[in-house]
Amino acid sequence: MNILVAYYSETGNTRKVAEAIFASLRHTQKKILPVDQAEDLEPYHLIYCGFPVQHHGVPARMVHFLKGIPKGKQIALFATHGSLRGGEKALSAFFAAISQLPGQTIVGTFGCRGQVKPQLIDEWIEAPQHQAWAREAQSANGHPDATDLHDAGEFAETMLYAAENIHGSLKKQG
Repeated sequence: MNILVAYYSETGNTRKVAEAIFASLRHTQKKILPVDQAEDLEPYHLIYCGFPVQHHGVPARMVHFLKGIPKGKQIALFATHGSLRGGEKALSAFFAAISQLPGQTIVGTFGCRGQVKPQLIDEWIEAPQHQAWAREAQSANGHPDATDLHDAGEFAETMLYAAENIHGSLKKQG
């Protein structure tokens, strides 16, 4: 199975998670690239796609990348965010990403906290509609941490196992 770990990162949080995923894959046919450098996606069976949650959604560069993935691929999504794990804003970003992938097999998702730019928190803490999120994001300092990166590695292995089983089933049918 040929695997790509593609990511978009501005602060380095998502890159760290992408690197942890890549390092955990027990596979020789693998490549890691920023989305801007990932061009020919046809050879890959499984594509891990990582992005930071921005404004409670998916950054435009990642949307463009997701829309360009050829049909029939297996996709594992991962994201970094300032919210607590499993929070509404992070989950809505995953739903937004999945909506860009009709015809793809979504193998799974993984989200973990990532440190938010202090100037963004300072700006948003002054806006009443964003104060609660800004306070929550302050507690994401130091993330992704060693536990987050370990969990990302476990996610990578689990997604690979699931993808191999799906790929094997499709080969038998086809």
